[in-house]
Amino acid sequence: MSGGPDERERTAPDDTARKQGAPDDTAPAQEAPEDTTSAQEAREDSRRERAALDDAIHHPTRLSVVAFLSACDEAEFATVRDACQVSDSVLSKTSTALEGAGYLHVRKGHIGKRPRTWLSLMPAGREALARHIAALQNIAATAQQAGVREQAGRGTPSSG
Repeated sequence: MSGGPDERERTAPDDTARKQGAPDDTAPAQEAPEDTTSAQEAREDSRRERAALDDAIHHPTRLSVVAFLSACDEAEFATVRDACQVSDSVLSKTSTALEGAGYLHVRKGHIGKRPRTWLSLMPAGREALARHIAALQNIAATAQQAGVREQAGRGTPSSG
């Protein structure tokens, strides 16, 4: 175990500085109690906003499909596939997941002898999309407000 004491000697000053409270470490402790409370409230708001995101449509492909279908009553599988720029298998898996969540209706039929599949967004899917978009907007607004507060707390203009 040679070199052990030397190693401790090298790390001791850093540990002491941390224990005594280096300037960077003391900044949060010197905040006014209401600042700490508002920071805690902001974190709780942020957690609630993230929790409002809908896991069933949060994935970009699912979100694209739901958004596309929200603009029409019904669309043929190939049209959705091409508009969302995904493969048949990806759209098939995505539509199965959205159908399982109760957001999508899949209708199968034939045109002549050719099988066709049509996709439509159910009312629950439209509502979920609206809630999801609102949650995303709230997350962005909260983050922007936090950035403004942080910048104002520094009292300096952004150099960035």
